Amino acid sequence: MKTIAVDFDGTIVEHAYPALGKERPFAVATLKRLQEEGNLLILWTSRTGDLLDEAVAWCRERGLVFWAVNAECPDEDPEHPLRRKLVADYYIDDRNLGGLPDWGVIYALVNGETRPVYDYVMPPVKKTGWLKNLLGR
Repeated sequence: MKTIAVDFDGTIVEHAYPALGKERPFAVATLKRLQEEGNLLILWTSRTGDLLDEAVAWCRERGLVFWAVNAECPDEDPEHPLRRKLVADYYIDDRNLGGLPDWGVIYALVNGETRPVYDYVMPPVKKTGWLKNLLGR
């Protein structure tokens, strides 16, 4: 079991803050699968108040219910003045160094796959013509 902190805007949905963006392809399905496999998901977002409630409701309507929201566990007070940094095994956020990988890549990495990331994202390219000359192979 792993604890996975997930951002909302730009990660689960496209950026449209303060509105709700369109779902990023496979985001909800991947997160639900990770959850079904026994992982704890925490929604870790800068949204607060009504905007946070709106995001949580959006996820819930799609069958994605988080272990905790903006907290390390369900009974933690997110407004507590001594709130510490969230402890998680993985942080999925579009602001990561290098950006947000494809959700298939995210799933593979969380599950310990060691193949290069691009094996999941890009199919093999047949190198002919100008591409073969450009790459020199």
